[in-house]
Amino acid sequence: MDEPFLEATISIRGVIRRSDGSVLVIRRASDDGWELPGGRIHRNESVRDCLVREIDEETGLDASVHGPVEATAWQNRSGRGRFAVYYRCTTDTRSVTLSDEHTDAEWVGGAHARDRLSDPQAAATARAVSADD
Repeated sequence: MDEPFLEATISIRGVIRRSDGSVLVIRRASDDGWELPGGRIHRNESVRDCLVREIDEETGLDASVHGPVEATAWQNRSGRGRFAVYYRCTTDTRSVTLSDEHTDAEWVGGAHARDRLSDPQAAATARAVSADD
């Protein structure tokens, strides 16, 4: 029972769906990988405020934040701890305005989104899509 506790960076992310069922994925400028919009929470910031802010900063979207669909912890390839909470989000807007952190955005079907995303983000997307259906 002496296993050390995970020290982790916390991020809040949104699985954003449109009424046609498509999910938004965005491509990171840093390594060309695809991800869900979101990011780190500030001190004294509510989780929902964090997600609304991050979605607006990264995509320019005004999305509605619904309930959480997944929370998971893991270590990345360099051994750093990560903890993320994923929320189901919706929007009627199709037009995305990317921040400098991202180079591309696509509205894709849920299965296609899961193929592009890391395992934790793919699992969250699967749960969000099934919650909407």
